[in-house]
Amino acid sequence: QVQLVESGGGLVQAGGSLRLSCVASGRTFNLAAMAWFRRAPGKEREFVAAIGWNGATTNYVDSVKGRFTISRDNAKNTVYLQMNALKPEDTAVYYCAGPYKGPDRIAAIDYWGQGTQVTVSS
Repeated sequence: QVQLVESGGGLVQAGGSLRLSCVASGRTFNLAAMAWFRRAPGKEREFVAAIGWNGATTNYVDSVKGRFTISRDNAKNTVYLQMNALKPEDTAVYYCAGPYKGPDRIAAIDYWGQGTQVTVSS
């Protein structure tokens, strides 16, 4: 069994920053790619960012490129999402998930966190 627990969400003004954390317990994901997704009010779940097993490879949805940075610390079983220059459109519940095997393999994701709320005011 694996548990993913997100933290770091909150309320921030447009242009501000937040850093989300996702801590895995029960089994490490040191050899698995991980991803962040989000669900905004009234919208479908959206892929945000992914990171390869060793952090060498990253991928982002176009809307967050240049603003968000995904990283990981395998020694701490933790994945991060640094969010800068936040916009009201970034308001959503953010979820950590893994293992991530690409956009056509969402069904391969076995574990999801409970989500953390990010609210960006204008």
